[in-house]
Amino acid sequence: MREYELYLVLDSDAEEPQVTSLLERVTQLIVAGDGETSGELVKTESRGKRRLAYPIQKKTESQDVILTFRTLPQALPETERVLKLDEMVLRYLIVRLDED
Repeated sequence: MREYELYLVLDSDAEEPQVTSLLERVTQLIVAGDGETSGELVKTESRGKRRLAYPIQKKTESQDVILTFRTLPQALPETERVLKLDEMVLRYLIVRLDED
């Protein structure tokens, strides 16, 4: 399994239950892995509301969340698909952390 970091830029108008629901759905996808082996969530860090450097979809503020997790690379396409379809997600970035 590899370690990844997911940076989510969410709509600042989203309410807490919506954000919690999205994070639970993403966590379930990560933990499910490829069906045979499961991943694990290492850390969740909420960065709170932040002002964007430039407007994204006419929004000037966002809620930022960072998830650190371990999973197989096969679990990432489904996670990305869910993030692309959710209107609350303004931007996301998944980065593989170095093994060093």
